[in-house]
Amino acid sequence: MTQKPGMKMPSKGARFSKYLPIVEWGRNYRRKDLAGDLLAAVIVTIMLIPQSLAYAMLAGLPPEIGLYASILPLVAYALFGTSRTLAVGPVAVASLMTAAAAGSIAAQGTPEYIAAALMLALLSGLILLAMGLFRLGFLANFLSHPVISGFITASGLIIAASQLKHIFGISVSGHTLLEIVPQLGAHLSETNGPTLIIGASAIIFLFWSRSGLKRTLIGLRLSESTAAMFTRTAPVFAVAGGILAVQFLGLEAAGVRIVGEVPSGLPALAMPQLSPDLMTALIGSAALISLVGFVESVSVAQTLAAKRRQRVDPNQELIGLGTANLAAGFSGGYPVTGGFARSAVNFDAGAQTPAAGIFTAIGIALAALFLTPVLYALPIAVLGATIIVAVLSLVDLSAIKRAWIYSKRDFIAMMGTILITLTAGVELGIMVGVGLAILLHLYHTSRPHFAIVGQVPGTQHFRNVDRHDVQLSECVLTLRVDESLYFANSRFFEDLVYKEIADRPQITHLVLMCPAVNMIDESGLASLEAINARLKEAGVALHLSEVKGPVMDRLNRTDFLENLTGNVYLHQYQAMQDLDKDCAERAMNAALYSRARLASAPGD
Repeated sequence: MTQKPGMKMPSKGARFSKYLPIVEWGRNYRRKDLAGDLLAAVIVTIMLIPQSLAYAMLAGLPPEIGLYASILPLVAYALFGTSRTLAVGPVAVASLMTAAAAGSIAAQGTPEYIAAALMLALLSGLILLAMGLFRLGFLANFLSHPVISGFITASGLIIAASQLKHIFGISVSGHTLLEIVPQLGAHLSETNGPTLIIGASAIIFLFWSRSGLKRTLIGLRLSESTAAMFTRTAPVFAVAGGILAVQFLGLEAAGVRIVGEVPSGLPALAMPQLSPDLMTALIGSAALISLVGFVESVSVAQTLAAKRRQRVDPNQELIGLGTANLAAGFSGGYPVTGGFARSAVNFDAGAQTPAAGIFTAIGIALAALFLTPVLYALPIAVLGATIIVAVLSLVDLSAIKRAWIYSKRDFIAMMGTILITLTAGVELGIMVGVGLAILLHLYHTSRPHFAIVGQVPGTQHFRNVDRHDVQLSECVLTLRVDESLYFANSRFFEDLVYKEIADRPQITHLVLMCPAVNMIDESGLASLEAINARLKEAGVALHLSEVKGPVMDRLNRTDFLENLTGNVYLHQYQAMQDLDKDCAERAMNAALYSRARLASAPGD
């Protein structure tokens, strides 16, 4: 790389820290950072233990795999991620997508099913890492907000419905509402009473704790921040209550399903089984999990970073999440990403650096070593209640109404995503949503908005004749182009120009006002050339005004401007001043010519 005069070259350390952010924040680590990170780690660890178990159950995996997915992935993200407060680990949507993908390979509980979950983590890690290295973070932009919102809402409803079987203590299978709801109705008569009491009590307590617990604790003269911390760790109290109820009331004998023995110890590092057939079968699912997880994670990270005026690098986040998923694949876990609730708790608890994630990993590792015997009597219904309450906060039905009011196009994309996800499954739902959003965008831009504009009296501004009282020229027509010109709309644009000119035989100048044109592709250029040639034959000059610099740069590479019958104007006002003079001169010449003919005509 050649250094330009006055240009400061980045040091080797700066370039190194760009790809290994721990170098940057680690060299400035302070004692007060340690205090904040340790406190946040303790609180997040307490919160993450029941979440890890619950989300592993949601993914159809043994509970210890949830703990494994919360150890090394956190360390890997702390080394390579750019967010100071993002808490990585198992999340509800990724767990549901893992269950759907692995369930297409093998039955839950089988070694093949677990192998598929490990392979998903490995493939997701490789995909995210490759996207980060090649700076492909922009691909996530194809997941529009309405599609993501609709997908998460539908996924939340499916997850909540799928956990009702644990609340009622019945056996139900399926991955869509069409499969789950009929089975719930058919087996409702088999409900286990004690299980229902435990599950319903846990749901009521967890919902109440979101608002009532904090008020109660503040009433007991705890500080607002302390009360908030206890409120966010309410699932731990539900877990403790469920365990005590089973142990002292002998509810296992009454048919209440419990977690049972959870193996103690840390996961062994091992390469997942590299089966070409398995990798081929799961690569598409892994790509979807990667994209959805990345969008969710970056959204959370950027929201929290903005509160402290910090910066998150999306492409480096891909690398951070990629290494976290690779770590999950090599340590017996399954796909992970950043979770909103955990990250918010981590932020509010005072986490200052990603070291809080490392300390959290240490806490989970200690739990995996020493606390698993305590989890033996944990009712499955409590874990189901934890999941239901957590995912229902993701359901945003009001977004449907907002989309309907604001944009019918976004409403269609959102509703298509919701309906397909609910009825056909999460993978097809997200793919249909993305496809719908792209098709609707192409349709919208293929019929872009054009406006005939005139001058607002007494000003130099030009506005749409249908919205404002404006002055129009008799021989100049100005069309404001409100969209880039590309292959999908070039023919529509061409036909519109011909129609407007045909309806106005007095027009001698056409001005294309281009303040909103950000790009003209080869098809758009071909249409401009055709318009220029056809208008020339009709005696109409073509002009451009307010063309953006990058667009002009590209036009200058062609011979279009040399063949242009008119001019390119910096401002529309300048164009009208010039062309109105030409119109006046033409009118004067026409009048003189008419008088001359009348004078030379023979008398009566």
